[in-house]
Amino acid sequence: METPSEKTPRVSAEKMRRSPDEQDVEAGSSKTGLDRTLQSRHLQFIAIGGTIGTGLFLGTGGALSKAGPVSLLIAFIFIGSVVYSVMSALGEMAAYIPVTGAFTAYASRFVDPTLGFAMGWTYWFSWSLTFALELTAAGLIIHFWDENLSVGIWIAVFWAVFTALNYLPVKWFGEVEMWLSSIKVVTIVGFIIFSICVNAGVGDQGYIGFKYWENPGAFAEYLVSGATGKFVGFWAVLITAGFSFQGSELVGIAAGETEDPRKSIPSAIRWTFWGIFSLFVATVFFLGINIPYTNDDLLSESQDASASPLVIVAKLAGVPVLPHIINAVLLSAVLTAANSNVYSSSRILVALADSGHAPKFLKRTNRIGTPIYSVGICSLVGFLAFLNLSEGGTVVFDWLLNIVAVAGFISWALINLCHLRFMRALAHRGIKRSALPYAAPLQPYLSYFGLFFNVLIVLTSGFTVFMEWSTSDFFASYVSVILFVVMFVGHKLVCRTKIVPLAEVDLVHGCIDS
Repeated sequence: METPSEKTPRVSAEKMRRSPDEQDVEAGSSKTGLDRTLQSRHLQFIAIGGTIGTGLFLGTGGALSKAGPVSLLIAFIFIGSVVYSVMSALGEMAAYIPVTGAFTAYASRFVDPTLGFAMGWTYWFSWSLTFALELTAAGLIIHFWDENLSVGIWIAVFWAVFTALNYLPVKWFGEVEMWLSSIKVVTIVGFIIFSICVNAGVGDQGYIGFKYWENPGAFAEYLVSGATGKFVGFWAVLITAGFSFQGSELVGIAAGETEDPRKSIPSAIRWTFWGIFSLFVATVFFLGINIPYTNDDLLSESQDASASPLVIVAKLAGVPVLPHIINAVLLSAVLTAANSNVYSSSRILVALADSGHAPKFLKRTNRIGTPIYSVGICSLVGFLAFLNLSEGGTVVFDWLLNIVAVAGFISWALINLCHLRFMRALAHRGIKRSALPYAAPLQPYLSYFGLFFNVLIVLTSGFTVFMEWSTSDFFASYVSVILFVVMFVGHKLVCRTKIVPLAEVDLVHGCIDS
């Protein structure tokens, strides 16, 4: 093992070669002018705010009807293991090199500038577009109480509110996000306790136990019959499970604005993953034992509380007031996610500008450290929400929604790839991983595991199209893959970039070292 005394001369020499701007990272500010004022708890709740949303509160209903309770539970646990590989890999890199945009910058520095370009812009478009989706969802959720007001009114109101919030000092933003996200956490914990009571016999159904795992069954057949149909049901809901977990990696996006990243980032990575994983798996488990997967309400296409499986549990138990509470929580979940969307997408733009993949003016900040132009551009994308008000606009919007669903898996795969390259670069320089602020477990095997399954899920995300062919559905399923490939090939042809040699991988810029 390398001792501190053996490591000091090399690190000191590297520091002496850094420019003053690069050394600013250690002084408490980032090279891009962003302030390092976020703490570990802020990182955790920014990620929780971006993760716990419509995927869990609404998407799990349709997934339960497709796959059945045990398949859905296994899907969430399996995707959780994939997310763990991504989070631990990201934690190791971000704790050592905490730069704004984190993994979008790592792709350019560790692998290939073209990969960083394609990954960054795909990820940016995904999260900025999600802002528009969440604004629309907020308006539809309010329709649960009053259908007379136009969705457009709420889109405009919430757009103004969250644009203003993202122009506040980042520490204030972190505090607002923390308290809003806490509502979701408390609600899920409350729902789990409520579900235990319902299952034990408190409600119109009496004691339930595991009877729904016996009738109609633990596994549902989807598209085809028999064991094949049960496997198809399981694989079909992996995208839903993955979409629910997307946002966990936002801990890395905020790395460039983190106070004491050496300690804050590893702590935030651990608490964020295990917190989200525990809440998700517990929620899915109790939904599966309290609702038969044949329940017709699970197939509802509504986007308010009436479509939530949490509400279906209350409805079956005979508790009429809960739908209103769930709708209020669902509204806060969507709004918190919208707040995170503007933050994360604006920091990705900053990272792209810092890497030379976007205009330099996008890095400019005001006196309180807010990237004013990046926030403004990302907020403007939210106006796409008004597409839903026009005739035929929902068709375009559904296509755009598919970009969001699969783009997360592409980013996860590339985080694992960047980590594998990062480890090779460390070994080439003779730097022991044990000397890093955080050493990810089970490496490199865990990153290979995550890379393989993320790529596999991306390639098979629209596999049902090949069972019942539809040209429109094919392009809708793979539009994000097509977008990524087009940007990768286009940038490669124009810029003629090459894979970065191991000897030239930049492990200095933004590095936190003692």
